[in-house]
Amino acid sequence: MKSLSGGSAFLKPGSTTRATFLLDFLYPLPLPPLFHVKPHWIRAAEYVGLDLQPGQIETMERYGLWLTGEAMRAGGIGPDESERIDQRHLADSILFATEIPDDARDVWDLGSGAGLPGIPLAICLPEKEIVLVDRAGRRVDLLRRAVRILGLANCSVCHRDIADLSGDVDVIVSRASLIPEELLPVARSQLRPGGTAINAGSWRSRPDHDGWTTIEIPPHVLDQTVWLLIMRQE
Repeated sequence: MKSLSGGSAFLKPGSTTRATFLLDFLYPLPLPPLFHVKPHWIRAAEYVGLDLQPGQIETMERYGLWLTGEAMRAGGIGPDESERIDQRHLADSILFATEIPDDARDVWDLGSGAGLPGIPLAICLPEKEIVLVDRAGRRVDLLRRAVRILGLANCSVCHRDIADLSGDVDVIVSRASLIPEELLPVARSQLRPGGTAINAGSWRSRPDHDGWTTIEIPPHVLDQTVWLLIMRQE
């Protein structure tokens, strides 16, 4: 089965039902559209309401391949993450766009690591200026290479410790980097009036933290319930 992201989603040999036996017999012939499975990141984009163009889809696919190749070899993501790039990394990152206001001009991704969620957001939201912030020189070099390879004109990289940031911004995002208690004072000091901070982590149950509003993403998007924490600057 050919997925929209270009990967193979065929049922593998070994099944015992008559239907799957016939599919296995036809493998590797392409199957009709009825059998096509959307990648989680496409489903996430549709949930957010994004109308991704072919060029954006192609760039996202290239980024996914870069994550499983160069980024993984360089230690940007773990060696066991290749099977979760779609659901755990790309789709999860795109969901941040649900809470980014339409009139926001710029977004800082704090502790960006391998560019998550900043690079998927830069691909999906080309009208926003995305800044990937990280303090580790090796990760910064990796991020700059990714931005250059993907041709993201709206995305830049900042080599700086979060404690040394200065200036103001409309949106701050952080994914699996800062816990809510660490991100909250940073966001309050850096966000413009009316700005938004969005935080996500590997939570197995609903997170509730002082100063944050919890937003629930229903399980039909990523095949499990996930949550975002939101803070609006007064």
